Amino acid sequence: MPRKVSRKNLIKKLDNLFSLYTRLKYSDKNGIVSCYTCGIRKHYKDYMQCGHFISRRHYILRFSEKNTRVQCYGCNVGKQGQQYQFALNLNKEYGYDIASELLQESKKTKKFSNDDLISLINKYKEFIKVIDK
Repeated sequence: MPRKVSRKNLIKKLDNLFSLYTRLKYSDKNGIVSCYTCGIRKHYKDYMQCGHFISRRHYILRFSEKNTRVQCYGCNVGKQGQQYQFALNLNKEYGYDIASELLQESKKTKKFSNDDLISLINKYKEFIKVIDK
């Protein structure tokens, strides 16, 4: 009988897959991505991260593609995500005040079941297979 995987490990696995997916999604054919907030260009494996406009602690948006873009380590960690610039860029990209919409959504709560997490893990594994060819 397989051992039950802990919720903590499911979240960690999903975080890693979602980060890889986000970085691959925005990379060119050579694996180069641009930081969403400062524009620096590097390979998606070279200090580039999955940055969140609204912090990951808000589970309802933790795995939201609208809330995440590629950021360099300096912006994401060193400059706490450059949230103001991130919001300006999101609003420009979407053509309306999506930042306010995401902020309102972040006030809601979402509890992912282990089955939800496993489903998302499988979804992003498949997406990565398609992108990473």
